[in-house]
Amino acid sequence: MRSQIKLGDIAVDVVLKDIKNVHLSVHPPSGRVRISAPSRMKLDTIRVFAISKLAWIRQQQKKLREQEREAPREYLELESHYVWGRRYLLEVIHSEQSSNVALRQRRLILTVRPDTREAGKDALLARWYRDRIRAKATELIQKWAPMLGVKVKQLFVQRMKTKWGSCNPRAGAVRLNTELAKKPIECLEYIIVHEMVHLLEPTHNARFVALLDRFMPHWQFLRQRLNRLPIRHADWDY
Repeated sequence: MRSQIKLGDIAVDVVLKDIKNVHLSVHPPSGRVRISAPSRMKLDTIRVFAISKLAWIRQQQKKLREQEREAPREYLELESHYVWGRRYLLEVIHSEQSSNVALRQRRLILTVRPDTREAGKDALLARWYRDRIRAKATELIQKWAPMLGVKVKQLFVQRMKTKWGSCNPRAGAVRLNTELAKKPIECLEYIIVHEMVHLLEPTHNARFVALLDRFMPHWQFLRQRLNRLPIRHADWDY
């Protein structure tokens, strides 16, 4: 069940579902506010909770407004692009041969047909990022599955607007954001472990945090690094 409450100029999306605890989140880039609450909780109770967190909500929205944003890609020569946390300068080669993407020293080489528009270049690079994520994620999942004692049955990689990743514990499915290919590999590894721990504990409760602390003691440092790096469109939730 979905509804919305108003706190002055702030709209709060409320989702009631089968959970035990209330979860409050502020999503980039616009600072959209969402509360997930137990299905039996009254809307008035949720409103009181939201009012108690109003100062925190405004603080998070202010941070989002002040964050540096990556400029829209124009695919111009020497434009900056990022792969696994490293900066590469774009080189565009027009050719009648098959389109492809390659890294050479500190250059990202984009080979496209002469009539390729920006949308085509963007789609080509997105597919390339998706392939990088899928290959590395498959390797990391194989590493962590025996340590966590879980099995990932399905892996999806796609562009996501508000999350770095997600998990469907019932289906054993993990979903990853292609933007992670721009971040250091250890940040990708943190998100993968985070989502795989959800196969043991679906919610962000104390047990979930304890499991993360046990298997990846430095996870909070990696989370901060993931959201601190300026190579982003926005700082996604996780």
